[in-house]
This record gives sequence, C-alpha cells and structure tokens, in this order.
Amino acid sequence: MISFKSVLAGIAIAGSILVGTASARAADDIVDTAVKAGSFKTLVAAVKAAGLVDTLKGKGPFTVFAPTDEAFAKLPKGTLESLLKPENKAKLTAILTYHVLPGKYDAKRITSARAKRFGIKSVQGSSIAVDLRKGVRVSGANVVKTDVLATNGVIHVIDKVIQPPRKRAPRRHH
Repeated sequence: MISFKSVLAGIAIAGSILVGTASARAADDIVDTAVKAGSFKTLVAAVKAAGLVDTLKGKGPFTVFAPTDEAFAKLPKGTLESLLKPENKAKLTAILTYHVLPGKYDAKRITSARAKRFGIKSVQGSSIAVDLRKGVRVSGANVVKTDVLATNGVIHVIDKVIQPPRKRAPRRHH
C-alpha cells in the first residue's frame, strides 16, 4: 500500500525535476542558443561589441538571420576588424539589426507567403528581401538551416552577412 508520505515525496521530486527543466529552457534565449551552437562566435562577438546582448536576451519574440563564422570570413579583408572598432559601433549596429525581424517568423510562416518575392521590415528599418524562387534567400544570402528555436524567438542560419540597402543621396537640382 502506498502511503500519503511517499506520494508527497514523489510529487516533491517530480516538481523539482520540472522546475529544473523549465529554468534550463528559459536560459536558452537567442544569444545563449547562438553561443551553444558554436558556429556563431563572430556573430556573438559582434553583438557584444554593438551592445545588443541585452536586447537579444529580451522578451522578443525576434527572428534572427544568423551568419555563421564562415559567412563572416567571406567579408573583404579588414572589414570585420574595422566594424568591431568602437568608432564604428553605429554602422555595426545597423548591420546587425538588419539581420533581426521583430516577431517570430518560422520557416512555415515565411515559405507559406503567396508571393515568391517580398520584403519583411527589419529592426534596423530597411526591408529584408525574401526570395522563395530557388530555395529560400534573404537579401542575397542562402538560408542553410531553419527554425533553430529559442525561448524568445527563432534563428535561421545564413551563409552570408547581409547589408542594409544604402540610402540614396538626395538629388540636387541645378
């Protein structure tokens, strides 16, 4: 016969297991998920240099198109080093926030769009060009892995660092 005391002990053990699991999951926000993946060391260093860690650890939800370390290595020589300098923080922030969408856009949500080409406004303010005609491309980068879930959003892995469109200088009339 099961005693009342053993049932309470079982509930207490089960409760502590559930609490431990919930807190472990809660720690896996976008930044921690990127760190644990191991292939986003450059992205994480850039996020830290731009002062965006707290933002990307925030409530969200966010969608991040995350370039791998190999994607950053494709940048022209000296570009990354230049962007990581304190005097270029605004430019680095603009590039990084261009990789982030406000809201959760999982692969199903993106690929179920009626149009094969469309834009989604990034946190930076410019639209990311989505092209579904041959796989999934965002502003010229291939999405190589989708739906890496985090507690505050989703990460899609891309093979290139994407750049916000350059603003055109106003035309002068002579």
